[in-house]
Amino acid sequence: MKIGLISDTHVPSMGKEPPHQVIPAFEGVELILHAGDIYTQDCIEWLERIAPVKSATSFFATAVEAGPRVSPPAVYEIEGRKIGLVHKLELQVLGDDVWPGALDRYPASKSIADDLRGSFGENVEIVVCGYTHEPMVETHQGILFINPGSPNMVKQSMKLGHVGILELTATSAEARILDLADYPAE
Repeated sequence: MKIGLISDTHVPSMGKEPPHQVIPAFEGVELILHAGDIYTQDCIEWLERIAPVKSATSFFATAVEAGPRVSPPAVYEIEGRKIGLVHKLELQVLGDDVWPGALDRYPASKSIADDLRGSFGENVEIVVCGYTHEPMVETHQGILFINPGSPNMVKQSMKLGHVGILELTATSAEARILDLADYPAE
């Protein structure tokens, strides 16, 4: 299964909808996971023209983000794999400092799986998060961590950014980050 990953769209403050480059970047996806900072239901509806959407509330959740298509941290079983979806990933050892490379500081003597179970209420094999706007694909203690970055807010500026793709098969889980500058606007 091919899954589109997106976070931190900040619609409408970063534009009335996500950048149109998301459409060709997500060509062929069967599901979209949005890791929060959505702000408007219109954003979800725009993405649903591409594929069904599951999404998480942000740290600064508004009434709109508490709508029926948005959830607090959630676990989805897809292709036999448990995927945790959350906006702001917080780990006991690192706090909210889950930036690219930060998980390297997680002590080998401690269990990331146990820490994540505290956030999600069950074991997960894959974590999709947002918040930092920094794209990241890293595996630690056998768990795949993905932050697709933001499609339209890079280093706190309105700028074309990134999304992610997660491909799941019966035997593998592979993620990659896509630079939206590599795709046509329409």
